[in-house]
Amino acid sequence: MVSSARGQGPGYRPAPNYITGGSVDQAEGAKVLSEFRRADLAGTYWLGFELRVMPRHGAEIKINGQLFGTRTEAGPRTRLMIDPQRWLIQSGRAPATWVAENGMPPREMTAGQTLEPLAQTDLTIFDLQMPFLYWSDFIYEGLSRIRGRPAHSFVLYPPTDLATARPGLTGVRIWVDAQFQKLVQAEQLGSKGVVEKTISILDLKKVGEQWIPKVIDFRNNLTRGKTRFTITAAALDLKLPAETFSSAGLDSPPPLIPTEKIERF
Repeated sequence: MVSSARGQGPGYRPAPNYITGGSVDQAEGAKVLSEFRRADLAGTYWLGFELRVMPRHGAEIKINGQLFGTRTEAGPRTRLMIDPQRWLIQSGRAPATWVAENGMPPREMTAGQTLEPLAQTDLTIFDLQMPFLYWSDFIYEGLSRIRGRPAHSFVLYPPTDLATARPGLTGVRIWVDAQFQKLVQAEQLGSKGVVEKTISILDLKKVGEQWIPKVIDFRNNLTRGKTRFTITAAALDLKLPAETFSSAGLDSPPPLIPTEKIERF
């Protein structure tokens, strides 16, 4: 539902870009967004990935990692591993993140810390957590086309706590594929609505009966560098111990995935 309150207070608020140039059915938009929020990957899964860091200047680097995902009553939960660090990411309406590093016990991260780059990349916990998908203050801009496909467009506004942690983040514009109910692109808006970062889902892969994002670009429009996130392997419909997705469990090695369950790309 569209919030009547301005979640970020009296600061700059990017204006909507209505597709038709006029009135758009906000109730229909709220329904689309609600259905999209429920359309995450079903069940419990594991993904192997590669991060290809492509700075504007300097040499490229590649970093490998893996993540486990599941869905809880509070929303999607992800265990992310990029050696030597490990994170537990709670998405949804009450986002939270815990990190384990340098042999220290897991600690909860602040909202501001989730905006910091990970491991020399253009990727942040905020980018993976995507809390903006659940912000209650949004405007539906209508049905448009992006990269040749029909997609629903929204502009969402940050809540007060995040606006305080990152005053420069004034909103996020997203496009949701009308057929697959998958995120196509997200733009993080800065001062005066300038696009500071672009997240683009470039390719999808069907694994079993589910479509998963295969290639995602995270582009820093200020530095003109980008990081390409490529899924290299997947295992779906897993049964894993509950501690896999607990903050205390970050201290323990992740569970082994049966070889026969893994599909490599």
